[in-house]
Amino acid sequence: MAEDSGVLPDHEIIALAEAGAIRTDLPLDDGQVQPASLDLRLAEDAYRLRASFLPGKDRTVAEMLQEPGIHMHRIDLTKEGTVLETGCVYLVPLQEHLRLPPGIAARANPKSSTGRIDVFTRLVTNRSRAFDEVPMGYSGPLYLEVSPRTFPIMVRPGDRLAQIRFKRKRPETLKEKVVSIDLEVKGDQPVGWRAKHHSGIVDLRGIGAHEAGQFWEPVWPRDGRIVLNPEEFYILVSRETVKVAPNEAAEMAPIAPELGEFRAHYAGFFDPGFGTNSSGSRAVLEVRSRDVPFILEHGQPVAKLIYESMASKPQGLYGGKGSNYQGQGLKLSKHFV
Repeated sequence: MAEDSGVLPDHEIIALAEAGAIRTDLPLDDGQVQPASLDLRLAEDAYRLRASFLPGKDRTVAEMLQEPGIHMHRIDLTKEGTVLETGCVYLVPLQEHLRLPPGIAARANPKSSTGRIDVFTRLVTNRSRAFDEVPMGYSGPLYLEVSPRTFPIMVRPGDRLAQIRFKRKRPETLKEKVVSIDLEVKGDQPVGWRAKHHSGIVDLRGIGAHEAGQFWEPVWPRDGRIVLNPEEFYILVSRETVKVAPNEAAEMAPIAPELGEFRAHYAGFFDPGFGTNSSGSRAVLEVRSRDVPFILEHGQPVAKLIYESMASKPQGLYGGKGSNYQGQGLKLSKHFV
């Protein structure tokens, strides 16, 4: 019987690894396989790029790095911790390599905690003409472009900034859902957070180790509105709860041009089981305005969720061990208290 198309669940991802379709420098870590995705780990070095690039259909990434003027220097990540600075672009080889069978493609996205600290990441493969897309049958290494936008970050080998989702054939689009912004004040809680510049370093392994007030300032509405300043970074929350059933996976489109001149959500994967807790879960939105100030009003549509079919039901669901954002409302990344 033909295998079902759709997003591959955890047990099929493990089967890919056991079959050699996913090869790793080190064994997979506990919790690295999520219900419908695989976390990707940084390897031992990085390249400070002069500018971002795509290799194109005729070149590998390694060949591009050999060309004059592409990268400025190599950085060793094996020390106690290496700082990646804001405003710079880095390319980091990953510990995972792929040898995908025919009919299996993949797509990458920043992890939720990565997006919430305003770190922009994109996956790069050999002979690629698009970021974050891995074509069917791809065989070769994986690289992650990393660009901290507001906070410098401290990284080490094994840190996970991005995740990859594998798909068999073309998953069925089950539905779309537009989410709107919640700007209603509840008690003494702000409606959002705006990132402070020149705030210090975020250590990716410093879970709960950073004082939120040193990095963020609260956002309060006036008459149900806020004004997004150009190129400022905001953490906001959806008015609606989001629920992803066990037989579906969801992805939030990074921008819907018809909804406004801003980007809503850098980290867009929602695993099966998200929001199935009794009180529901909101979608936390990482928002950046483009070019001009932009007014957001309470209830204004800001982003679009696209639901796809799973190839089969995962063995574990989001909300189990290691799920940081089940039941969330307005919430900063796990690095802050």
